[in-house]
Amino acid sequence: MARGLKIAASRLRRQGDVLVFWDCYRPHYVQVRMFKIVSDPNWVARPGPFARSHEAARSVDVTVARASTHATCAPGRRVQRHCLLAMGTGFDDFTPRAYAFATQGISAAAVADRARLRRAMAAGGITVYSGEWWHFDGPGSLDPRPHLHAPLS
Repeated sequence: MARGLKIAASRLRRQGDVLVFWDCYRPHYVQVRMFKIVSDPNWVARPGPFARSHEAARSVDVTVARASTHATCAPGRRVQRHCLLAMGTGFDDFTPRAYAFATQGISAAAVADRARLRRAMAAGGITVYSGEWWHFDGPGSLDPRPHLHAPLS
């Protein structure tokens, strides 16, 4: 996963952009809490006896940001010295517009930027989950593994 992310980040960097991480490893207890809040397996994976996806540290939720001056980036879109690209929806938007290949109600620029993100991630062997433009799975993400129980602090 790390090698693939490095390749994706390098491709985006050559275009003047950076990869921004929203969600990576997720402990089992967090997955359980999330599923209680959003009990739809299309949006939040059902917790099980084995770790998969985020619980196995094999999936990431990411977006793209561009280097920007303060004058050209709305305050809510700023991440350090970068400006988050408008990707058509926000993170964790649970509507059909969030589908990875959605075009209806999505600007042409957002459609193109989503495709550019998918290509960069694919170059690293990381594939998009069709239900969320921001969610990408690394090799073996669906293979059952023991829960890591790694603490977050």
